[in-house]
Formats: sequence, C-alpha cells, structure tokens
Amino acid sequence: MDIRHLRYFVAVAQARSFSRGAERLHIAQPPLSRQIQALEEELGVQLIDRSERPLKLTEAGRFFYEQALQMIGRMDQIRQATRQLGRSGRGIFVIGCVASTLYGGMPDLARRIRRLWPDLEIELEEMISSQQVSALKEGRIDVGFGRVRVADPAIERITLREERLVLALPLDHPKVGGRTALPLATLEEERLILYPSEPRPSFADEVLALLGDRNVRPGAIQEVRELQMALGLVAADAGVSIVPAAAQRLRSYDVAYRHFDDPRMVSPIIMSYRAHDTSGRIDAIKQLIREMYADRPDWLQLSENRLLPP
Repeated sequence: MDIRHLRYFVAVAQARSFSRGAERLHIAQPPLSRQIQALEEELGVQLIDRSERPLKLTEAGRFFYEQALQMIGRMDQIRQATRQLGRSGRGIFVIGCVASTLYGGMPDLARRIRRLWPDLEIELEEMISSQQVSALKEGRIDVGFGRVRVADPAIERITLREERLVLALPLDHPKVGGRTALPLATLEEERLILYPSEPRPSFADEVLALLGDRNVRPGAIQEVRELQMALGLVAADAGVSIVPAAAQRLRSYDVAYRHFDDPRMVSPIIMSYRAHDTSGRIDAIKQLIREMYADRPDWLQLSENRLLPP
C-alpha cells in the first residue's frame, strides 16, 4: 500500500463511482478498479459495496476513508513544509495536542513559543494522547499535550494541571435553569455522548473510568468521533456530553453547561516529551508554562503534581 492507493480510494469514495473517480484522476477505469480490488485484498476486507448505485462505503471503508484523508493531508503538509524549510533554511518544531487544549491554554503557549524562537517554524498538529506517544518516538512531533496517561519508558510526562469537567446540555433541558452543581446521578437518566470513538484508549475511556469509579451508569451511551460532533448532537437534543471546561466556548448559543458537585470530575492536561531530550527546548517550554500559569492562576485550581513551582 502506498500514497497512490490512498488517493485512488479517496477519489472513488468521494465520487461514489469508479468511472467518475477515474475521470478525476485522469486514468482509465479498469486499472483503477484493479487497484482498489488489490487494496481490498491486501487489507482482507471489503471497502466498497458495489451492489448499490451510487457506490457506498462499508463500515470498514468509512473508517479507512477517514484515515486515508488524514494520511494524505499529512503527506501534503510534509511535502509543503519540506519545500518551505528548504527555501528558508528555518528549523521546525512540531507540537501534538488533543483538540480540547486548543480552547484552553494551547494558543497562548504557541504564541509565547513563537516569540521565544522567532526563527523557528512552529506547527500544531491535532492528535489524541496515544498517537502522541508513537509520534514522539518516531520524531514526527517534538512535544505533546494530551489527557490520557499512556505509559512508555521512552516518554516522560508531566501533569500540568487538572481541568474541571462539565456537563453539556441542550438549551431546553430541565436541568439548565438550576444554579447548584449537578449530582453525577443525573447521568443515570440520560443518553451520554462520548468522544472520540476511536482510536482507543482515549478521553472517552477516561470519562467512563471516572463514572465507573463512582458507580454511575448512564441511561445509554453513544460514541462519536470528535468533540464538535458530540456538542452538535447535544444541541440537537440527542443527549448530553461531558467535556473539559475550556470547551464551554463552543456552541454557547445552543448548548448549556453545568458543573458537577463532585470536585474529582477533572481531566489532566499532560505534557509528554522524549526521555533524555537534550535540546534544551523542553526546559524552555516548561518555563513558558510557568509564566503562563502565573498570569492565569485560576487555571491551577484542583491541580495535583503540577508544574509549578520550578
């Protein structure tokens, strides 16, 4: 399997037709069909349901399509960044982060890093915590910020702070109007929407573990791929969701947020980096985080094993 196979499959999936996919790729249809068939044989699964018109992706095909898009996008980014670096001579520093940190301190930290190293190209790449570990070991990122504790002897971790979790509710939910914090037992009457559904382990597993430790069983559980989808379903009155407090900035016009009465309903923000990193940049980033938290002491409420003091 190579990038060409991925592009072939994506073209067919988007066109929902082998003939139109071939037109987009400017190749003949028969070799395109053979390439897709060879891809399915290599994977050992059917990706496209050919019994319907227009064509439909199987469940495996939908998953493969999403992964293929990410890989193609990443390859395009690598190609573009390499060309830019080759022309400019600038170094590159890649930060991996879970999406929810982009609604908290990550943008501020990225600005501070850019001011500290103006000659360095700074890139932010969204990836879940488990993906950050492999990306660090493979050298695809230089530091990661996630929420799930993934043990690996090659990776060092620091818990920066514990962020409060809140309940996202539809605006017309009967619990929206109250002023007191909600008991976790509220969830036993609700359909709980969790994210991400894959890959695992993930933030969804962290939430389930927190509820399991407290013997709380939601009325039903639905898993979706990302935070934005979870909040969209909440807005559509399909259920409720548990999200980090920073996510309250999202969909505030059609989603309400309430705190829990259990102060232990928190999610860690974890900084991960390669063990024995000798570049000096990790220590510099730690100092930037100390300065950032000094400017925002409210972020450190409920923290344990936090970065401050130095």
